[in-house]
Amino acid sequence: MRDFRDAKAMAKTLREALHAKSVTFTNSESQELVARILGYRDWNVLAARIQATQSSATSAQASMPFPAGADIPIVPMRDMVLFPHMISRIFVARDKTRKAVEHAVVGDRRVVIVAQRHSADDRPITLDALHPVGVVANVVDRQTQADGTLKVTVCGLQRTGIVRLTDGEFLAAEVTLIEEQGGQSPEAAALSNAVLNAYQTYADLDFSALPPGSKARFGLPSIGDPSLLADTVAPLLSTSIEQKQQLLETRDVVTRLKRLIELMSAGRPIAVA
Repeated sequence: MRDFRDAKAMAKTLREALHAKSVTFTNSESQELVARILGYRDWNVLAARIQATQSSATSAQASMPFPAGADIPIVPMRDMVLFPHMISRIFVARDKTRKAVEHAVVGDRRVVIVAQRHSADDRPITLDALHPVGVVANVVDRQTQADGTLKVTVCGLQRTGIVRLTDGEFLAAEVTLIEEQGGQSPEAAALSNAVLNAYQTYADLDFSALPPGSKARFGLPSIGDPSLLADTVAPLLSTSIEQKQQLLETRDVVTRLKRLIELMSAGRPIAVA
């Protein structure tokens, strides 16, 4: 069975089949249609997913221990917390951060995405200026905008603790990867069901009314991987940066799932288009 990794071939096949019936579709139109068929918002989101998968070799490198003393380029974020498995577009304007991204692109494409403590801080170059836990991420793509801002697509890989900073041409850090706990426990599996149910209520969704496969539109995985589920739901909540950072810093999966249920129980339902 074909999946999202066959999307380009599917778009080409669709375009050729329609052309044979005297129906003309542009390449972009066929790609957008295939993206929607596969449950993605648009082709850009699907393309990022494809690129992230094609970068699996680089991603695998990120799961291995870093050499002692290795410095990884840092990308400080003013108002976002990146989670593992999360694909996001970020916009980079600060010169040091641009240089950090460019350094990563010509190397192993790894950066550390970390939230800064104060969004107004234009030079977060000390340990006190950054949260102690971020995410090792793969730079999937980057494009320079007309105003000079760098648009970067990143894919979160694994939680990491920041040990030491180096402030040079760009900000870099010595880091240590954080291993999770309790992700395969029976309690985590049971809580995964509770998290999905809580999110259904929180977002005012009726999954039963959706066509087969449409749940993918909401980016929710199955309950087979409690850690992945927790890290997928967390960015969807209308909570503060501090609360999301606390979720990121929670190593124990069971505790993280319980905290998600508490946050959704306390939050107001949100409208989903």
